[in-house]
Amino acid sequence: MPLMDDKTREDVREMLKELTGPVKLLVFTQQFECQYCRETRQIAEEVAELNDLITVEVRDFVEDEAYAKQFGLDKIPAIAILGANDQDYGIRFYGIPSGYEFMSLLEAIRLVSTGEVQLSEETLRYLNALEGDLHLQVFVTPTCPYCPRAVMLAHQMAFASARVRADMIEANEFPHLSMRYNVMGVPRTVINEDTFIEGAAPEAMVVAKIREALAG
Repeated sequence: MPLMDDKTREDVREMLKELTGPVKLLVFTQQFECQYCRETRQIAEEVAELNDLITVEVRDFVEDEAYAKQFGLDKIPAIAILGANDQDYGIRFYGIPSGYEFMSLLEAIRLVSTGEVQLSEETLRYLNALEGDLHLQVFVTPTCPYCPRAVMLAHQMAFASARVRADMIEANEFPHLSMRYNVMGVPRTVINEDTFIEGAAPEAMVVAKIREALAG
């Protein structure tokens, strides 16, 4: 049974008309599927049906363990958004990108396809000058209307700099991580394990927190 109704399919098809370059959705699941693994794969496949520039590659997290490690993928369901020639921008989805997060998935596809980054020149200069790696983990839930803004900002930063990896993490699907990072509300962005920022903070505030984390 399709997850998208006819109206949603047409809306998504219209949005995807803006794509200019190829995008691959690399989906990791396993033979005995995890919670929401099937639905995550189905979302990717249904989106890919709506535009010829989108392809889906489904891999088994157990059988293809070495391949998963190449992308730094350590949990499922997982989607890595790859560009032309499988270029990896460090854009990740852990957990089902449903509800409000479905828009985050579509925006990530559009970002990788068009290359249109909407970050300030100051932020771009800062990211391009990074000397160390930056890992952003944005904890979300599908019912949070503010979460996509935080996810999209993190993904924009990952696209802009090879030093940055940005993960959307569905908080309810990974309760051990939510406990580890003391996620009491969403969105909550974890910066390099030990610095946190709450809410859909503006770009400048997030960059300031990143500076604090990397200086620490």
